[in-house]
Amino acid sequence: MILVIGATGLLGSEICGQLAARGKRVRALARATSDPAKVDRLRALGAEVVPGDLRDAESLRTACQGISTLITTASALPFAYQPGVNSPQTTDRDGCLSLIAAAQDAGVRRFVYTSFPPAAVSFPLQDAKRAVEASLRISGLTYTILQPTFFSEVWLSPALGFDYPNRKATLYGDGTNPISWISYCDVARFAVASLSNPAALDATLELGGPEALSPTDVVGIFERIGGQPFEIMHVPVEALRGQLAAATDPMQQSFSGLMLAYAGGKAIDMREALQALPIRLTSVEEHVRRVLLPA
Repeated sequence: MILVIGATGLLGSEICGQLAARGKRVRALARATSDPAKVDRLRALGAEVVPGDLRDAESLRTACQGISTLITTASALPFAYQPGVNSPQTTDRDGCLSLIAAAQDAGVRRFVYTSFPPAAVSFPLQDAKRAVEASLRISGLTYTILQPTFFSEVWLSPALGFDYPNRKATLYGDGTNPISWISYCDVARFAVASLSNPAALDATLELGGPEALSPTDVVGIFERIGGQPFEIMHVPVEALRGQLAAATDPMQQSFSGLMLAYAGGKAIDMREALQALPIRLTSVEEHVRRVLLPA
């Protein structure tokens, strides 16, 4: 049986759906505060839903019983964040370290962890991810660490300033550095494919999309397909650094750090990863057509 932590989230729910479509037995961990509609969708897939929380070590030990493979996508950011209660420290770091210990004690054989590529600056979410990766590598568990870059569905959306319905875009930095934008659905495919591929054993895989495009290039694709120009606003790197230095809240610090990483760009050569795990990658143009020209 496969245990999915973060099963009610964007990526975790997609992973559960892909596993169910392959006839895999899935156990999904859900917090007491999880959206009931999302929990119902997991049950409709045939998943066994069990109560638990990364901050509750006993619930993790219970959830790991009888599990051969564990996939975790859970994070306190952005939607579950509560200062001092559900945070990068309590959930993304301490909770995931407790999860590793629970998996060791229960005899879990495979551990798939979703993270993101290292960024040049320190911030709470990155520090938590790096600590968990380091612990996982020396845990004795057979692991796969997935480090996808920026999700198209998240970073090219109004929630983070890319307001395509109103033809406005906030770009972090000068907008010229290329990023290998990736669909979260493709990340889910990599997670599922890694379970049966020896090339993913004890491996860390940086993941991106089929091409590296600057944010300015992406705006051009939206303009071409939508047929209307965008109003563009830039947030200078200096302003982002100032936000990071001035922020005292871990979520604000983490988003400032992620925006700085975006401004610096992240182009990923996918040839080696695709040789190991041949996934058809979703292009930015496909994403744009999906959101602008829905069927």
